[in-house]
Amino acid sequence: MKKFKTIMTMAVTSLFTVAVLAGCGGGQGGADQQQPAQGQQPTAEKKKLILATSADYPPYEYHDTSSGKDEIVGFDIDIANYIANELGFEFEVKDMDFNGLLPALQAGRADFVMAGMTPKPERLQNADFSVIYYDAKNSIVAKKGSNLTKWEDLAGKKVAVQLGSIQEGDAKEMAKTVQGMEIKSLNKIGEIIQELKSGRVDAAIIEDTVAKGYTQSNPDIEFNTIPSEGPSGSAVAFPKGSKYVEDFNKVIKKMQENGELEKLVKKWFEK
Repeated sequence: MKKFKTIMTMAVTSLFTVAVLAGCGGGQGGADQQQPAQGQQPTAEKKKLILATSADYPPYEYHDTSSGKDEIVGFDIDIANYIANELGFEFEVKDMDFNGLLPALQAGRADFVMAGMTPKPERLQNADFSVIYYDAKNSIVAKKGSNLTKWEDLAGKKVAVQLGSIQEGDAKEMAKTVQGMEIKSLNKIGEIIQELKSGRVDAAIIEDTVAKGYTQSNPDIEFNTIPSEGPSGSAVAFPKGSKYVEDFNKVIKKMQENGELEKLVKKWFEK
């Protein structure tokens, strides 16, 4: 009996010791895990956000299968990764048609949008925007040798634009004064290029940085930049009243000041 009691005492003592040591070790590990990585802010601690985009807009965002798997990559995605690292959150990318991006924000299906989107007045009615992180201009894309350089050159021509894009809005506005200019809106930039190459449209209005990539891979088409007459540049879109706007602005301004944004511009636009 005494031997039994001794064994029981030893067992209880051992269990108590293990529990104490485990409690100490767990407490230290937990404290380490709760500390944000250097440069992170406590405003979005490892929360998973949804980034909505239209991945047909290289070099901003597009599908890359060169590694053997389908990945959405690009200028906007790199900026989003930098911001996520700074603010301490993860994000999932959802690809959809451009004209569905702001409705996705309004319906709560996305936390932010990055798609080379310009904060035009009509969009500001339905979404909040960050500061501009990159400025670009519209261009006229047409078959090689067309030499279409200004809006007036599009008189009597059928012109393709991306549905819901700033180019669609600009083209429709110009069609009020450019005689006979007919607008054809399509969902994807790739569709627009095919319509142009097949001769079903005479020209397209596409952002110059995007047009550059398509003309490089399609030597039978050319682009000419149109001088900007209104709001231009890309910004991050958020649902109205989003708590993330100011945090994103701080990181974007930091990227502009520390040269990180310029590095990404050179990586994606100066190839």
